[in-house]
Amino acid sequence: MIIIDHNIRKGDIMTYVIFSVPNENKNKIKEILKDDLISRQSITQRDAGALTIEKEVQFVLIEGDDAALGRAKELFKELGDVETGTTAEDIYSKFKKDEEGAAAGVGFIFGD
Repeated sequence: MIIIDHNIRKGDIMTYVIFSVPNENKNKIKEILKDDLISRQSITQRDAGALTIEKEVQFVLIEGDDAALGRAKELFKELGDVETGTTAEDIYSKFKKDEEGAAAGVGFIFGD
């Protein structure tokens, strides 16, 4: 495990944090996400390859309130890293582009 830094970033809408978890620990992510406080946040998980990033990790994006993100950081500290700075911004941008692409696909299928 490599600890990059701890970062909670204020976005336009919500505060978010992105964790990178080595693939060998990906089965443990579910248990952390079951935490009562964390589970009530907006959570997205993607394999790095799905975001065109050549790393053997799972990225977990959690958007929500500061208390929940603090709790997530506490629980993820033994499992993976917190992405920060421009790296976090780049990954966040890829998450959002992926979501927009999925929304556009659904619109195409249903005629929106």
